[in-house]
Amino acid sequence: MMLIRIIRTELWKLKRYYILWAGVLLMLLSVLLTLFTSTAIDGAVWDFRFLTEQVIKNNATTIFPMCITLISGYMIVREEMDDTLKNVLTIPVSYKSLLWGKMIACGVIAVFLGLVSAAFTVGAEFVAGFPGFSGPLMVQALVQIPLNCLFLYIAVLPVIAVSGQFSGGHLFGAVAAFAYGYGGMFAAGSNVWNQILSDIYPITASLGLINYRSYDSAVNWNRPLCAVSLCAMAGVAAVITGYVKERETGAISRKKREKSRTVKKGW
Repeated sequence: MMLIRIIRTELWKLKRYYILWAGVLLMLLSVLLTLFTSTAIDGAVWDFRFLTEQVIKNNATTIFPMCITLISGYMIVREEMDDTLKNVLTIPVSYKSLLWGKMIACGVIAVFLGLVSAAFTVGAEFVAGFPGFSGPLMVQALVQIPLNCLFLYIAVLPVIAVSGQFSGGHLFGAVAAFAYGYGGMFAAGSNVWNQILSDIYPITASLGLINYRSYDSAVNWNRPLCAVSLCAMAGVAAVITGYVKERETGAISRKKREKSRTVKKGW
């Protein structure tokens, strides 16, 4: 019950976080970047299915890992940056419970940003007028893109768990997550070894779990292996979070300082 209250509180506080709007703008940037690449004369035939696939690819390899790490890390360290954590910890809740609530709330944000990205993708289709648009493909986009964002969030959870341990760490975490996501371009491939790497590399494993380009005979995802990869990332994040030291309230800290203060003798 306490965890649910923490999650609800974190989601309620989002209206005061302008950084969430940065996430929305980054989702728009991903779609605009995809539309820009459609102008290249490279022989590719663009339709709505291909547009959706390119948005998913750009989200996975360039935009979303950095975006969600930045937002999540900011939410985790916000109280410490504003020096309000000592007030929060006066209520009967452990810092680890607070941290778990924040991380689950960030997962909800990941799905929300995925829905925003899907909405922008459908909007881009109406603007560009690519052929092949249909109701089933629109529903597929509205399901695949948010799911992929959720799986990408799980993939970067260890980065978020580490970067959230120190003030300002969300900035360094965002840089690390960008490099981590960009590595997905090198992990993907059509030969046997690259396909195995795609299954075990967490960023590209997220694509396997949503059946990315599953209609292509050259793409063969090992979905159980993809699931194991992401479960391993969730497990690593859980271990890191489990070893987080409890923060002390302001009252406790003052008492310890008073006890450790030496009393001068003499005049």
